[in-house]
Amino acid sequence: MKIAVEEGQDKTVLADGRQTVTIAHIEEGVSERKGIPFFAVRFENESGYVSHRFYQSPAGMPAIVSLFDQVGIKAQEGKELDTKQLMGKELTIEVGERSYSDPETGNERTLKQAVNFLAS
Repeated sequence: MKIAVEEGQDKTVLADGRQTVTIAHIEEGVSERKGIPFFAVRFENESGYVSHRFYQSPAGMPAIVSLFDQVGIKAQEGKELDTKQLMGKELTIEVGERSYSDPETGNERTLKQAVNFLAS
């Protein structure tokens, strides 16, 4: 079997801590369990990458607004935000791990994600 390696796929997951990154890819989707729309952002730098899902829900909106704000795009009531505007933007994030109980298996899962979006 031949497996093609696309650009950026040879990178490792970023180490925990503060990282200056560029938004390299955005993918839209719907959560598997509850059908909540999300967009997944791939944050990259020369050392690696980390991906993070932003859920379009009341609980997820503060993180979405913060992300846009940190790259210089102000959220305004009554106006829509466009994820395409995020592509190529640079910012500083904090990379860390979060553990949770998988609702299907009950097993604890840990994932690496971006938190604390900071202006760079």
